[in-house]
Amino acid sequence: MLDITFIRENIALVKQGMINKGEKNSEVVDLVLQKDEEWRSVVTQLDRLRAEGNKKAKQIGVLMGQGKKEEAQKLIKETGDNKEEVKELEAKLTTLQAERDDLLYQIPNVPDESVPVGHTEDDNQVFKTWGKPAKDEWLQPHWDIAAEKKWIDFDRGSKVTGAGFPFYVGQMARLQRALINFFLNEAVENGFTEIQAPYFVNEDSARGTGQIPDKEDMMYTIPRDGFFAIPTAEVPVTNFHRDEILAMDELPIYYTAYTPCWRREAGSYGKDVRGLNRLHQFDKVELVKFVHPDTSDSELETLREYAESLLEKLNLPYRTLLMCTGDMGFTQTKKYDLEVWSPGQQRWLEVSSCSNFGSFQARRMQLRYKNEKGKTEMVHTLNGSGLALPRIVASILETYQTEAGDVIVPEVLKPFMGSDKI
Repeated sequence: MLDITFIRENIALVKQGMINKGEKNSEVVDLVLQKDEEWRSVVTQLDRLRAEGNKKAKQIGVLMGQGKKEEAQKLIKETGDNKEEVKELEAKLTTLQAERDDLLYQIPNVPDESVPVGHTEDDNQVFKTWGKPAKDEWLQPHWDIAAEKKWIDFDRGSKVTGAGFPFYVGQMARLQRALINFFLNEAVENGFTEIQAPYFVNEDSARGTGQIPDKEDMMYTIPRDGFFAIPTAEVPVTNFHRDEILAMDELPIYYTAYTPCWRREAGSYGKDVRGLNRLHQFDKVELVKFVHPDTSDSELETLREYAESLLEKLNLPYRTLLMCTGDMGFTQTKKYDLEVWSPGQQRWLEVSSCSNFGSFQARRMQLRYKNEKGKTEMVHTLNGSGLALPRIVASILETYQTEAGDVIVPEVLKPFMGSDKI
């Protein structure tokens, strides 16, 4: 959520940011300012009435002490009327604040000035490339390899649950575990504190990170308990410090967590969903940062560089995209996507998004810190995938396959796999 004072002082910037992100209801900015004006008017009236009430209360005490009961009784009646009016205005203030907040939730974060303006994936900028993508014609897509070796069972997954919920069998289950351990160990060695997070969150948590009101249709729900199955560990981990005030010397705070993730992914068809390309349940190691506002820009770059280092250690060719305004999401102020090369499909597959949210999530969660002057300010939050497993598995199977039909284990995974080949 954006600060209402920021919106008031940057109306044109906020509206243009909405347009650049593809939001069509930029008139909501005017509506929220109108509601805020009403709210501030009521606050002024309340302050005046409370001051009058306090003044009369003191006068009543003086009059009673002087024995002027008749005059005191008159003021007591006026005070009673004053209290009723205050009560009505307080109720009105609560209603206006709720209406204003509902409008504020509809305004996306403002893109950073370094973000390219655009509305489709074609407008994203290639920020970096690494490695040499293989072009050999004999390379098979991962679904053929997995089917031949009986490593991934999509049919039984569909039978037991539905499409997009595969079984990983034997060595493929072990590869999943190896990747999770590798990613977690790397994160811890790079200063992240590992935590084990809940797999379900309540509505306040989903609202805090911006999943609602924006991505409700993508989440699986547990209506009886009012829970959401997490679409990413970002949600529980970022909410870990919700409604807290941190000391400035606690910042920065880095967390990492492995979780399964659930996403409905409605509207995905064709080659985009073949094999492991797009699943409803998948595993991911998440990276979350809570930082001082002055450092969030540089923290995003180090987060990106760290995620890139994982792909380099796995020796998987990749490219990094700086996402355009219309392809970066509602809550981000700046985002990089990392895409790994899939030689069996001859295409790039996204495996990580590294995002800076500024104070947008923190304001929703009331996550603050005390600065050097003792004043509370909003923390800045960032997160990134370090990394998401399905497409990493797909790229490993395709990149490390041999013409003899084996799959070589990447060097950094051998200690976790206990073998050279899968």
